[in-house]
Amino acid sequence: MRSIPLFPLNLVVFPGEKLNLHIFEPRYRQLVRDCLENDISFGIPPFLDNQLSELGTEMRLVNVEKSYANGELDIRSRAVGVFRLRKFERQAPGKLYAGGQIEDIVQDEESDPLLRQVITAQVRQLYEALGLKKLLLELAPDYRIFDIAHHVGFSTEQEYQLLATTSETERQHLVREHLDRTLPVVLETERLKERVRLNGHFKELIPPNF
Repeated sequence: MRSIPLFPLNLVVFPGEKLNLHIFEPRYRQLVRDCLENDISFGIPPFLDNQLSELGTEMRLVNVEKSYANGELDIRSRAVGVFRLRKFERQAPGKLYAGGQIEDIVQDEESDPLLRQVITAQVRQLYEALGLKKLLLELAPDYRIFDIAHHVGFSTEQEYQLLATTSETERQHLVREHLDRTLPVVLETERLKERVRLNGHFKELIPPNF
């Protein structure tokens, strides 16, 4: 176990994700200064349902994008791993910000190439059905589920479930099952919208022969 500063937020951050934050509270301005001066990471445990989650994401400060005259900061950070929070301290010793004892969680990154192909096709179908083709991610051939997890319509609770899953193949199954449920609903909704849009137009219909 090891100690790191903690920055609880109402969101789930996935390994590999880049996160930009505006820092305005004095305690987190102090946290950023400590990360800069001591080259340390910090943790984001999701604050969900009015409680601190057991799992969190370790972040590395990439750079301070802007410093304001009043001491506020714009920072860029990157998620590097998942941890389990073993002990939480509302204030780290001698600090304004929270801290905690964490245990690193090892990930099994072995994926199923066939599942990846299916999921890629489903994601494309989803974005096309929603008319969001221009927003479709450019997916690398070896992309991980964490790379698309914010873009498939998961709730925050589902995102946390994904964060808690240590196997890439299991994460693939979770996303595949979610898209299997979501796609038919989206496609039917789009068909309904099209029928409503066409309602009132002159129709050239061929009556049945009987």
